[in-house]
Amino acid sequence: MKVLVTGMNGFIGQHWLRALVASGATVVATGKGPQRFPFVENTRYCDLDITDAEAVNALLATEQPTAILHAAAISKPDVCEQDHPLADRVNRAGTQHLLSAAAALGSYFCFLSTDFVFDGRKGMYVETDLPCPVNYYGHTKWQAEQLVQQYPKGWSIVRTVTVYGQPVAGRPNILSTVVDKLKRGETYSVFDDQIRTPTYAGDLASGVATLIRGSHNGIFHLSGEEVLTPYEMAIRTATYLGLEASLLTRVSAETLQQPAKRPMRTGFVIEKAKKAIGFNPCSFDDGLQLCFPKP
Repeated sequence: MKVLVTGMNGFIGQHWLRALVASGATVVATGKGPQRFPFVENTRYCDLDITDAEAVNALLATEQPTAILHAAAISKPDVCEQDHPLADRVNRAGTQHLLSAAAALGSYFCFLSTDFVFDGRKGMYVETDLPCPVNYYGHTKWQAEQLVQQYPKGWSIVRTVTVYGQPVAGRPNILSTVVDKLKRGETYSVFDDQIRTPTYAGDLASGVATLIRGSHNGIFHLSGEEVLTPYEMAIRTATYLGLEASLLTRVSAETLQQPAKRPMRTGFVIEKAKKAIGFNPCSFDDGLQLCFPKP
C-alpha cells in the first residue's frame, strides 16, 4: 500500500510516518516548503501546496497512491478568525482539490478533523452528534467534512482533541510549550474552564494507520479518555518533570480574550473506535512518560 500524507511538516508528522511504515505502507510525505522531519525508511518527501489544484493533480497522477491521509490545515483558530480567505483556501478548497484528484484514482481518503466542529455546550460528543462550530476554524473543518462525505470512494473522517506528544523539528504543542516556559522560569497562563480529552499523538497515528490499512468507512472519534482542562494538563506535566508549577496561572476565556471563541466543553466518547479497530489510548500519565522519558 502506498499512502500519500499531507501536512507532514506539522508536529504529528513523525508519528504518522512511524505508524504507517510499521503497518507496512510506503509513504509519500508532503508538506509546504522543505522537509522538516528526520528521514524514515520507505518514505520520500515532496513539496506540495494543496491550494494549487494543478500541483495536486500532477503529484497524485504521478504517485498513484492507494490511500490519502489529509492532515494539512491552518489549525490555529486565531489565524483562521483573522484571515478567512486563507482559512478557506487551505482548509476547504485544499481539501476539495485533493478529493477531486483522489476520485480519479479511486484512492481511499482519510481526513483529519477536530473537536472544534462542535459548539462545546454538551461535551463528550459521539460521532452522530451534529456539528455546530463557534469559530471560523471549526467552520472550515466542518465544510471540509461535508465535502469528504460526498466522496464517491472509500473515506473516513477522524476527529481528535488537543493532541500532545514529543516535539519534533521544533514544532511545539501544549505540553512542550509548558515545559519550555517553566524551564526558562517564565510564568504561563493556561485555561482552566475548557474541558477536553487530550490525545497522545502516537495513539492518534496508530489508530489512523489501522483505519487506512482496513479501509474503514465513516466518522471516527480518536482521543484519550481522561477528562482534563489545559491547566490540569499543565500542572500534571510540571509535577511529573519536577518543574515549578507555581509559575502556571489559571485563567478563563473571559480573562484572556482571543480573536477566536473556543468551545468550552468538548471531549469524545470513543466506543465506536474501540469496537471497530481496537483503539486503546494510553492514560495521560503514560503519555507524559512517552513524551518526556526519564533516564
